[in-house]
Parts: sequence; C-alpha cells; structure tokens
Amino acid sequence: MDLIEQAAKRLEELRRAGAAEPNATATVGAAEAAPATEKERVPTPEAFVRGLDGRDKVTLRTPAAPKIDGVSRKGLEQPAAEVRTPARRFEIDLEALRLRGFVTPDSPKSQIAEEFRIIKRPVLGKVRGQPGVKIANGNLIMVTSSLPGEGKTFTAINLALSIAMEVDTTVLLVDGDVAHPGVPGVLGIPNSPGLLEILTRDDVDFADALLRTNVANLSILPAGSHHRRATELLASEQMALFLRELATRYSDRIIIFDSPPLLATTEARVLATHMGQIIMVVAADSTRQHAVNLALATLESCPNVQMMLNKAEKTEVGTYYVYYADDAP
Repeated sequence: MDLIEQAAKRLEELRRAGAAEPNATATVGAAEAAPATEKERVPTPEAFVRGLDGRDKVTLRTPAAPKIDGVSRKGLEQPAAEVRTPARRFEIDLEALRLRGFVTPDSPKSQIAEEFRIIKRPVLGKVRGQPGVKIANGNLIMVTSSLPGEGKTFTAINLALSIAMEVDTTVLLVDGDVAHPGVPGVLGIPNSPGLLEILTRDDVDFADALLRTNVANLSILPAGSHHRRATELLASEQMALFLRELATRYSDRIIIFDSPPLLATTEARVLATHMGQIIMVVAADSTRQHAVNLALATLESCPNVQMMLNKAEKTEVGTYYVYYADDAP
C-alpha cells in the first residue's frame, strides 16, 4: 500500500469517527463538503496529493552540476581536500642526463656541477635576503638569451637541478617558451596539461598541471598543449595574475622560467617585467655584440640581470676543478 492509499484510508477512518470534515478543511483548504453517507467513498483531496508530490520532488531532486565552457564542474563547490586529485609524478632518467653533461644528484662532483654552484650562489643570495641584497620577487628567475640556440634551456634545467640539491630548498621549473618548448625534449616529458591550460581553461588549476619528479625538491610545470595564441598569452593579464600568485603564495620556492629569446618575440620582454632576477645566456664565439646590446636594452625594467657565458671551450672553473678533483672524496 503506497503513501497516498494510506492517507485515503486514514481520512475514511476519521470521517467515520465524525472528525473528517473539520480536519480535512484545516489541512488541505477544501471548500464546504456535502454530507456523505457511510457507504460513500471519500476521494483523496487533490491538494493533498499535490502536497505529497511536491514533498517528494524537493527531497529527491539532485541539483544539476554547473558547466563552464561545456565542461562539468561537479564537485568543485566542495572543499578542496575532498576533490583534489593526487599530484602527477614523472621519473627523470638521471643517468641519461648525466651522460649528456647535465648536473645530477648522483654525480655532485663534476665540472658542470661546480660551475653551476658558482652561478647559483648570487642568485640564492638575492632570494634569501642576505644583508642588503634581498629584492622584490627575487624567487622569480627568468633564464633567457638574445637569440635561439644559445643554451638557455640547458642553463635553466641545470640551474634548477643544482638548486634542488640545496638543503631545504624547493624548485619549480616552468617551461615558459610556449611556442617552442625545450624542456620536454630534454627530460622526456610527454604531452600533458601545463602553463597554457592554466591560462586558458577554468577546469585546470596549478595543482592539476604540476609534475612531481624523482629529484627531491624539484617540480616541473610544462608549457602545455599547442595554442594558436601561445606567445600572446605570456603577455596577457592572466599571466600577470598567475606570476603574482606564484611570487606571493610560494615565496619560499625558487621558480625558474625557461623563457623565449628576447629578440625573437616581444612576449619575453613583457615576461621580464614581472621577474625579480634574469640570467641572460650568451653563446661564446657566436653571439654578436650588437645582438647582446639589443637584448640588454629590452631588460631595463629589471635591475637584476646577470650574464652567463655558455659553450666556452675552456673556463677558469674547469682549470681549478682538474686541480682539486683528485682530492674530492
């Protein structure tokens, strides 16, 4: 027997007891009812049925999940702890990197490791606030060059690996060369959501695009999927907001950007205006002085620019390293 039949039976019992009309009128707002004989069947009041139906609908209705750009956002209104997916993880082939001349945690005593120890010291000094040298947004570091092919990606990856070897220092390597990403090819990262998805999609946030690695304290943010307006996005307001959030919310993290070359696009110059530090890579014996001067002129908005000579056949660090290598434990 369903709920409506039970209600009808109860009304019949009340009518027979002489209390049906007053209660029915007070409950469902019925008009004056004609006297009924004992044998007459009392129909279930229509208003009472509507009331039951309405109650069921309120109880059982499930709100539709909102959609943004055609993508269901169901669950996003819940606390982040309930809907957060585990961070993605990527295994870097450290042995392959070592054979290609990169800094790796398992071979800290190498010439390339010593060279990047020298490079990172002034960079870290401005981040950590040594007396008189702490700067605004010092943890945002852009690695760039005047022209393509000078070794900026090589430098950015090595600098990130070297800083990640510091005690209690976390590093985020961002592939900001969105038109021609170089980090995936070096590290073997597959196509995955990254910086461009954060800037263009409401259903992808920073945690969704972040890649954890097997190098302690090192995470990577890929450039993301190809976008027809990829380079313009670097100069967008969305990018400016994202950079401000990185600088403030993750102030204890070193964030290294592999950016486009300065003379190849104008977006790299806009990106430079948000950086606390810039490392400009110059290829030895190939980059002309005129190109270097033009590139430096675009960086006037950032007072903390360091130059790094790359692809030199011989360095003073190499000479000293050979001298002390036999004494290394």
